[in-house]
Amino acid sequence: MSINAMEAVEATPEAKAAFAEIQRKIGRAGSPTSDFPSTATGQVSPDPFAPLPIVRITCAADIKPEPIRWLWNGWLARGKLHIFAGQAGTGKTTIALAFAATVTIGGRFPDGTRAPIGNVLIWSGEDNAKDTLIPRLIAAGADLNRIHFIGDVQHGDEIRSFDPATDISAMMLVAARIGDISLLIVDPIVNAVAGDSHKNGEVRRALQPLVDFGETLGCAVLGISHFSKGTNGKEPLERVSGSLAFGALARIVLATAKINDSGTFKRIFCRAKSNIGLDHGGFEYDLSQKEIDGYKGVFGSYSVWGERVEGSARELLAETESNNDEDEISGVEQFLKDELAAGRKSQKEIESECKGAGYSVATLRRAKKRLGIRSKKDGLKGGWYWSLPDPNSEDAHQNSVSTFGKFEHLRDNSSTSEQTEVTI
Repeated sequence: MSINAMEAVEATPEAKAAFAEIQRKIGRAGSPTSDFPSTATGQVSPDPFAPLPIVRITCAADIKPEPIRWLWNGWLARGKLHIFAGQAGTGKTTIALAFAATVTIGGRFPDGTRAPIGNVLIWSGEDNAKDTLIPRLIAAGADLNRIHFIGDVQHGDEIRSFDPATDISAMMLVAARIGDISLLIVDPIVNAVAGDSHKNGEVRRALQPLVDFGETLGCAVLGISHFSKGTNGKEPLERVSGSLAFGALARIVLATAKINDSGTFKRIFCRAKSNIGLDHGGFEYDLSQKEIDGYKGVFGSYSVWGERVEGSARELLAETESNNDEDEISGVEQFLKDELAAGRKSQKEIESECKGAGYSVATLRRAKKRLGIRSKKDGLKGGWYWSLPDPNSEDAHQNSVSTFGKFEHLRDNSSTSEQTEVTI
């Protein structure tokens, strides 16, 4: 039984009297009274007899319990917001796309359970669909007819970027026409926050439209984020970049990390939080890459799942991380390999994403040198672009050497811009 404010007063004479007093004070029982709220000038507020908003109250006995509708039992829930965070270079986007591919073909998740077939929406603010996302989806075996990318918004003659705060209703209409949306991927989730991503109130307000979208369409919403630098050893929820509201609002938080086991690296995917199920355990995984059939020179990375692992997220992540400099450089090296796997990329874009992941420009420069990454200026007025060395050349097997040689320390430490390197 749902009731509004008028129906509520039928309960008892006391309730009726209280309601009548409220009406008197706000001017609903005749002309405005002296108790009616006034403006700053002392004048009674305009239109005192305008309809009040109706607060709907539902008796708990009238609510029928329902089970959680799992897309992947224990890991991805329909109608819920999920945050997926981790260090740079751990393949978070690649894993998210693997989940998308699994959903589109009714494939199997890492635990062997089969996914119900559905459609997937992707909103990406970091990677290009043509040279990065589509190759990864193909490598993961996705049915591309079931993948849809959110683009710009056209409003009359105006074309602008999608903004969930104002465009979520329009997106719901389009999504409803597509039908059977099972998963929405937002990469990175911070793009949904137009204000300060470190303020709880602003983050909650910004993410609420995405929560509403998931609840209305019954799809899982997966937002990708980073771990803040210098947070090793802390609780996983405290490590998610930005406000604590990201982890608090999400019903499930997933995490990735990389283990350095005596020089052998392996990766861990785990649950850091769950308000609706188990909050521990995970899986080992690795990342691989292959050339896409029919598209010469186009490569896509994909995930390879391993054994199940047990333990809390804090225990699993603590096993993977140390604070030494070598691990940090290795993380940036993997970040660069992933970023440049599909081809050359703007230096400014790489620097921006690396900083967003919590790494310094100095560490980025060192990792670039160790990998022998090439820098090339796009014409006289164009920007600088980075690319991996040709794997078939001798350069790929030797370290790159800066033209500054032993005077490397004389470089401008404020940026990697305008640095020309040669490899020998």
